[in-house]
Amino acid sequence: MTTRPIVASLIALLATASAAKAKPPTLDRLFPPGAQRGQTVAVKATGSFDHWPVHVWSDGPAIEVKAEKEKGQLSIIVASDAKPGVHWIRLSDEEGATSLRPFLVGVLPELVESESKDQPNIALDHSRVTINGRLGKSNDVDEFSVPMKKGQLLVAAVDANRLLGSPMDAVLQVASTDGFVLAQNDDDRGFDPRLTFEVPADGTYLVRIFAFPATPDSTIGFAGGDAYIYRLTLTTGGFLDHGYPLAVARSDPGQVEAHGWNVPETAKRLAVVADGNHETASLIHPDFANTVDIRLVAHAALIEQEPSDRDHPQAIPVPSTVSGRIAPARDQDVFTFPAKKGQTLSLLVESESLGAPLDPVLRVTDAAGKTLNDVDDSGKEHDVQLAFTPPADGDYQLSIRDLHGHGGERFVYRLTIAAPDPDYTLTLKADRLTLTPDKAGTLEVAIERKNGFKSPIEVRFDGLPEGMTAPSVRSEPGKDTEKTVTLSLTATAMAAATAPSGPFRVLGRAVDGAMVERPARFAIEGLSATTDQPWLTVLKPAAPKAP
Repeated sequence: MTTRPIVASLIALLATASAAKAKPPTLDRLFPPGAQRGQTVAVKATGSFDHWPVHVWSDGPAIEVKAEKEKGQLSIIVASDAKPGVHWIRLSDEEGATSLRPFLVGVLPELVESESKDQPNIALDHSRVTINGRLGKSNDVDEFSVPMKKGQLLVAAVDANRLLGSPMDAVLQVASTDGFVLAQNDDDRGFDPRLTFEVPADGTYLVRIFAFPATPDSTIGFAGGDAYIYRLTLTTGGFLDHGYPLAVARSDPGQVEAHGWNVPETAKRLAVVADGNHETASLIHPDFANTVDIRLVAHAALIEQEPSDRDHPQAIPVPSTVSGRIAPARDQDVFTFPAKKGQTLSLLVESESLGAPLDPVLRVTDAAGKTLNDVDDSGKEHDVQLAFTPPADGDYQLSIRDLHGHGGERFVYRLTIAAPDPDYTLTLKADRLTLTPDKAGTLEVAIERKNGFKSPIEVRFDGLPEGMTAPSVRSEPGKDTEKTVTLSLTATAMAAATAPSGPFRVLGRAVDGAMVERPARFAIEGLSATTDQPWLTVLKPAAPKAP
């Protein structure tokens, strides 16, 4: 009796069972979570991958990613001219795709912390570096020895919760070698700390990072785990806090002042380069370890002029965006603006979202000094937004101050005043669509109409591979489709045979005076960022059943 047919049958059965159980890949995180421009790094992808190697997509040609032979291992090549900041990576196979995960590009030399952590602290040979680390277990504290000279100013900044989605509320310290804490911060940018430290004497100093859970739980002591990844930038060179003004006219962006620490004379003014239709432009300069964004606006972009108080209010037009600063402490900036009875104006004061420490209070008064509105926080953030409906024609005053009476160079704000235009937004209920060849797939799109937008909206797929049947749908105000529509997608026999996959877009198009086109967006899992590039996977046709 031969065993070969039995063995062959078992192998076929196992292969069939394996295929039936195969699931789309998942990607929890990348480590290291970033790299320096012009470098190639080995990166571990943590997740589940039933099929390896996977296909890898990135959001631009500056990031080239290759799946290595070993499961979970990637090689990432960062172009020398890659834009510093967040880039996005997605993995896929024939079963589906992962969610997008961030990968940060920096400009300083980088260090990847050893997973073993045999040494109690890591000695650095210079003070300009970005460290990729992980607080791998409870009560973990990472410590780095940094040599510095008297008079140097160290900037230490953590990227973890805000950009990487790490579930950590980090604390950053600078200490002497005998353990005395010289500087500490835990909340400069939300849960991500940043501090500056002026070196009092030549020597070696300790930089420590530890964390608590971003969502409080029953944890006693410091928190840690595989997901507690971070990037710690240390520099005694230039580091940007903001560019001023905070907004410029798109038609004439010009230059802005560089504000931060260790700003060299040659980089005190930086050119703003408008890129396509983007709402912001990044300030990038080789003398700085980071970048900041400047808003591009289509209307007047002004700078607050002192004195701007009750007796000397600064007149501003509607619409306009004003860059201002509350300094010194207890300062108050006052503006006057024209308004028509019953014509609602939108007033927005941004500060915390820009990384500034200002907690703004917005007050609107009439010509007689009567307070009509007095607004502090809007939602979870300290930024302020107000819909103001004037009770009569005339000039009105608005004032901005800090809730706690604080002030200083970093206490900047961006005030926008405008009549709210009718508009709409589209939100995807999912960022991945998996299509079975013999079945129609559906994608739900939520519609939010703003400021009285009443035009019909045509919602459609864009950028699909060939061989797809995808009719557009129409959202009508006052009907069942006003707030939600469902798109349908079917693969033709040609598309089913090739089983394509890749990014696509969902676009809305409406006419309300002028053509208004908006992309549908999806909130990226575990982060505040959004994407307008969901992913389509067309599954391979099922193998014909054996007779």
